[in-house]
Amino acid sequence: MNALWAIAMITFKEGIRNRAIFGILLLALLLAAANFFVSGMIMQEIGKVAVDIGLSSISFSGLMLVLFVGINLMAKDLDRRTIYMVLSRPISRYQYIYGKFFGMTLLVLASTALVSLFSLGAVALIKVGAQDFFPRFSWPSVFLAIVFITLMLILLTALTFLFASFTSTSFVTLILTVVSYLIGQSTSGVRTLVEAPNVVGIKVSAFTVKLVQGAYYLFPNLSLFDIKTQAAHGLPVGADYILWTFLYWLLYTTLAITFAALIFRRREFP
Repeated sequence: MNALWAIAMITFKEGIRNRAIFGILLLALLLAAANFFVSGMIMQEIGKVAVDIGLSSISFSGLMLVLFVGINLMAKDLDRRTIYMVLSRPISRYQYIYGKFFGMTLLVLASTALVSLFSLGAVALIKVGAQDFFPRFSWPSVFLAIVFITLMLILLTALTFLFASFTSTSFVTLILTVVSYLIGQSTSGVRTLVEAPNVVGIKVSAFTVKLVQGAYYLFPNLSLFDIKTQAAHGLPVGADYILWTFLYWLLYTTLAITFAALIFRRREFP
């Protein structure tokens, strides 16, 4: 446990020192500032727009963090062959993978909290100046949306470790992660479309239906974690939805990082 925690803290500190994270935080600040200008152009919907932009900036900044910092934290050890020095110590490969994952999870939590502070600060200031245009605003809904975004980023982090456990370069890991993210965001809607083609008057082959269904169950359904619309409109989210989404996240994340550890344990390094 001590070795695992040590790897986690080293990974967290490496992530903080990564230059890319400063660019991501600067981007988050710019998006928070842009919220004032964009939402001000749509006065009748200023409350909905402000919340949507604020949550979108948190999600986008977190995605950049996972893609350009998270992937690099493990790929750097493999590309520079420092993995040999790490594994030569009394540290198992399981501890290495889990330690790296927990360290990256800490980085995601800390970065999301900081970016959320910027974004929610902008929303709060806009709300003070346009109180009448926030009729159904709900802070609990906004905070729940941020929690869901954080869970999605942690799940995506687990996927990057799964891909990095068997790929040879960080570029391949990046491509696989991006593809998984895009499919995960759209697979639920596409599945609904192909399973009921008569609704929109299209013809779908049986092979396409099976392919989409396979992708739906294989790739993570990231659309479950997107409740920005509910938060923007102040709509309640059912307790059963929250529970099942959390259980889905826990199961998928656990399986992804466990398979990553199993594959990495059997991997041979040149």
